[in-house]
Amino acid sequence: MSIILAENLTKRYLVAQKPPGFLGELRHFFLRSYKVVEAVKGVSFRIEPGEVVGFLGPNGAGKTTTLKMLAGLVHPSEGWAVVAGHTPYRREGAFLRKITLVMGNKQQLIWDLPAWDSFRLNAAVYEIPEREFRKRVGELSEMLGLEDKLHQPVRKLSLGERMKAELLAALLHRPVVLFLDEPTLGLDVNAQAAVRSFLKEYNRRYKATLLLTSHYMADITALSDRVLLIHKGRLLFDGSLEALLLRFAPYKEVRLSLERPVEAGLLARFGEVRSLEGLEARLIVPRKRLLEAVGAMLDQLPVADLEVKEPPVEEVIGKIFQGAV
Repeated sequence: MSIILAENLTKRYLVAQKPPGFLGELRHFFLRSYKVVEAVKGVSFRIEPGEVVGFLGPNGAGKTTTLKMLAGLVHPSEGWAVVAGHTPYRREGAFLRKITLVMGNKQQLIWDLPAWDSFRLNAAVYEIPEREFRKRVGELSEMLGLEDKLHQPVRKLSLGERMKAELLAALLHRPVVLFLDEPTLGLDVNAQAAVRSFLKEYNRRYKATLLLTSHYMADITALSDRVLLIHKGRLLFDGSLEALLLRFAPYKEVRLSLERPVEAGLLARFGEVRSLEGLEARLIVPRKRLLEAVGAMLDQLPVADLEVKEPPVEEVIGKIFQGAV
């Protein structure tokens, strides 16, 4: 049975419209007008236990609204969802013990107290026995590399350390479903890598299901088995990254290191020239012509080295969103 099932999830908001200027303000005070905004439009998908799914879309696409509906914070206008056997918006205790929602721009830790005190508070809320509480904190802090930071005031932790402590607090009750909204937001490259490594290990160790949004494609490519693409509230794609590239990028990227300079016009015979700087060139070649084009390059160009790669995922996704309607 799917651990997350969404069927025709739709969310509409009434948004007040206020004309500009003083008269507009006065008119708005006495007679308000509204417009309907559809944040999410008929989104349907299912996720199996233990899957790690990337949820992609530009700002305002409906990602966070969808996560909030799945976590029970927002009631859908239409459609329905089942998460871990529960209807999310009912917010039953048994449901809340199975999920967690981590938002990179929000915090639950008490700023002036050590993280340990916030963990104790969470343990009391979830009725975790003392012995089990200490065991879980020990396991998670070791995985996160936080053993020597638990008794420092949260305000004295670095941003990366605070994010790790937020994850520990959110996972203390050992949820089986993790909704992660920009968990590496604002972190440096090393801190992002540490958080990704932890989430991958948590998924492996506890067989947890992750639904992850991120603007950092490294998060998605490192963690996700599958991606959902949403744009203007509608689901555009549901499948693997490999299937995404095959569908939306029917070409390969060829990188050349040349022994001597050549004209861009000569390179253009073999594919679309994306860049040419000194002796380094980057071409785009249709997949169906790849073998023929590579053979011709080796035969007709002063090639010192040649590498064939998939095009950058972020480039492909950017083009999808630019052309989406």
